Amino acid sequence: MTAEDHGTTKTDGEPLDLAAEELVRDPFAAYAPVREGEQMVRGRVQGVDPMWVATRHEDIRTVMSDSRFTIDAATVPGAPVAHRTEQTWQARGMYSGHEKYLRAGIFDADGTDHRRIRGLVTAAFSPGRVAALRPRIEAIADQLLDRLPGHAENGVVDLVEHFARPLPITVICELIAVPEADRDRWRERSATLTAGVCGDELGAALAGMVEDAHALVDHHAGHPGNDLISELLAPHHHDRLSTDELVALITNLVVAGHITTVNLIANSTEALLTHPDQLALLREDATLMPHAVNELMRYCGPVVRALPRYATCDTTVGNTPVRTGEAVLPIVSAANRDPAAFTDPDRLDLGRTRSGRESHLGFGHGAHRCLGAHLAQEETAVALTALLSRFPDLQLTTDPKHLERGTNPVNWHLKALPVRL
Repeated sequence: MTAEDHGTTKTDGEPLDLAAEELVRDPFAAYAPVREGEQMVRGRVQGVDPMWVATRHEDIRTVMSDSRFTIDAATVPGAPVAHRTEQTWQARGMYSGHEKYLRAGIFDADGTDHRRIRGLVTAAFSPGRVAALRPRIEAIADQLLDRLPGHAENGVVDLVEHFARPLPITVICELIAVPEADRDRWRERSATLTAGVCGDELGAALAGMVEDAHALVDHHAGHPGNDLISELLAPHHHDRLSTDELVALITNLVVAGHITTVNLIANSTEALLTHPDQLALLREDATLMPHAVNELMRYCGPVVRALPRYATCDTTVGNTPVRTGEAVLPIVSAANRDPAAFTDPDRLDLGRTRSGRESHLGFGHGAHRCLGAHLAQEETAVALTALLSRFPDLQLTTDPKHLERGTNPVNWHLKALPVRL
């Protein structure tokens, strides 16, 4: 019997349906009543064992950084614990046999395995290396903006399709040297994996990306170049990373390494266009941009929830007892609007972090803080700077209330952002 089988929850009524329409449509508002409760609530996802749902900033910092919690279910002492991430992907349509790429990935490893894998790639995403990429990011952004008017129909263009999406995927494909002829296929599969689709469509996309990642490893093994994968295949590295770990790393870098930035660029543009006072401040003061990106990640960041953590011993989170093996799901979007952590949290204030340290959890916290956070921030800053400079009269063509958002409960994102240049 696993730890999850021991009995009832501490909440009244049915567990929270984490795929409920209101939570997907506006997680910032919909999770607020949950956050105000005295204890965590139980949450459910179809095909996945129940989890505690953490919504408070302090609680989430705890489960993300305290040694009493692990991201790897296999490291919990005692009886086997259900791997919620694996269950989620299986429920969505992941083909049998691909579970090993979840287990081998940097996101689902912990302890020495996590430090070993992360240590091999950290340098590629350091602030210095990312700053060196800025001229190339700017060049890609400028090329996309040059083409933007040509994509307009009746004066309207979709910024997601023609700017926010191609910029980060191009950067990450160049970083791992995906052959240019293959990049459209990588873009399509990555978009499928993050769109919220299920069944064979998702299973085939994941299988295809794994196959492409294996082919990419083989290609770089025979034709090494000046790229991250060739570096990891070099003699001083290759014996420290298995093929499965390398394939999992590539898949994670391509999917997670760009989708957050795609959605952050789109969400940020929509937020700025609907907050003209903040947009005016940003136009007047270019030095505000790093702080603006930070605040936009807090205010309208696309990451709704992080990977679940598992208690390695009987403990408490806030006022809620959590038993060994139980899973806690961090709701990042709720934490980032927590009034206990932020003054007037529902207000967009681009200067909020000028005089204080970064405290939002949009990129996570602790040992598993997003490896590509610096890259995502740099790409978003470049994208917004270039877009607002090139098109000073940029405006939405649709009432913000009518903008269509995706159905993936993990990522709060726009399906399209129609604007007039």
